[in-house]
Amino acid sequence: MAVGGKANRSLFDLDLLRALLAVADCGSFTAAAARLHSTQSTVSQKVRRLEEMAGHPLLVRGKREVRPTDQGEKLLAYARRMLALNDEMLDALAGAAAVTLRLGVPEDFVAGRTTRLLAGFNRKHPQVKLEVTTGLSRDLAHAYDHGELDLVLVKQRRNSREAVARWPEKLVWIDSARHPAIDLDPLPLVTFPPRGLYRDEMIKVVEAQGREWRISFTSSSLFGVQAAVAGGLGISLLPARAATSEHRVLTRRQGLPSIESMDIAMLHRPMADPVIRELGRELALMLGRHRG
Repeated sequence: MAVGGKANRSLFDLDLLRALLAVADCGSFTAAAARLHSTQSTVSQKVRRLEEMAGHPLLVRGKREVRPTDQGEKLLAYARRMLALNDEMLDALAGAAAVTLRLGVPEDFVAGRTTRLLAGFNRKHPQVKLEVTTGLSRDLAHAYDHGELDLVLVKQRRNSREAVARWPEKLVWIDSARHPAIDLDPLPLVTFPPRGLYRDEMIKVVEAQGREWRISFTSSSLFGVQAAVAGGLGISLLPARAATSEHRVLTRRQGLPSIESMDIAMLHRPMADPVIRELGRELALMLGRHRG
């Protein structure tokens, strides 16, 4: 006899979940169909079937864009995990890597100590398939929250969310060593895109000085920001490790106070695989020794 009627509960088909995931990621049924090598009507039917099983609308179908509903976002988080587990099971049965570890790190962590640590970790755990993603912290946090990453290092305003560990992020104001912009009026600022870290802090400080300012260069790439400052397009606010010999570090003499409102935070799930927690510990030791 079934207890609580659980034997009669629906089982979600992974093929339907994959269709929903493709539509949500692509933002349209047409692009999702191309990704899945299917037809738009077939993908649409699979999503409708899934909505019937879930008992909720899962997508908002706009004229230009398709986006998940609140219930759709909830289901997508589970779908990503279920599909990842399915792929992991297939790899294990095929004798491939037993664990896939998806790590996300900010762009300025890619070179030097971090890459050496990751290479050593790979040699120590050849059975682990390590996948590293770099990018803006807001994008890494979004990917982590949606089940696309297992372990992330993100930059955030101090204590803005719970973390496994956190460290203060030392920031410095930089200008071009050869073509300084600090005395220009209005003051040109080189920034990451809107909602990117440091941008609001820069503007707040400059306005507190009573100075006129303008955004002279915007880039989502750390290298782009570094190069623009070095070339004389404006000043910027970056982690101390990102300052190069082509930059001049500005101080209070130029009226620019130190910014102490940022953290580096490490995130992974409480029940993460032991190998994920091991890499987290190694990264934590590295960050503990070499802050700023």
